[in-house]
Amino acid sequence: MYVLVVIEHGSRRIRILGATTHPTASWVAQAAKTLVTGREDLSFRARFMIRDRDGKFPDLFDAALKDAGIDVVLSGIQMPRMNSIMERWIQTCRRELLDRTLIWNQRHLLDTLREFEQFYNTHRPHQGIANARPLRVVPPPIDDLDVSARLDIRRHDRLGGIHHEYQRAV
Repeated sequence: MYVLVVIEHGSRRIRILGATTHPTASWVAQAAKTLVTGREDLSFRARFMIRDRDGKFPDLFDAALKDAGIDVVLSGIQMPRMNSIMERWIQTCRRELLDRTLIWNQRHLLDTLREFEQFYNTHRPHQGIANARPLRVVPPPIDDLDVSARLDIRRHDRLGGIHHEYQRAV
């Protein structure tokens, strides 16, 4: 299966654009159009798209992004550090999700990735951005020892118990 994912470097917010067994130029071009039309509701303004030199990216992909005012930057040949944030997300997705989950089919893969996308964007802290979550503000620290001794923390299982979410009860 091939999965098309984009990530915003500043906030580490990811978007799963789709998955297919046979990525064609028309499928990739449609994913670019979906990305461009779906970003009006977002609060950030993308200026660049860093992508590799795979032949599956047609000229229509670049044209759709250029029409939206996004410049396409091709990564260098054999330079994985040029897009290291995306490479890191791929490692994280494999290690935390795909290596621990038996995927049955394309629909199951997409459902699992969408739930992981929500977890990654709203719950998982990122060390590279001061342990913030892409779609949440950093909570204020608890400095009072009396308050920290009386915290009521509740655990919620995500992805069938693979991930755990801890939340303070109100």
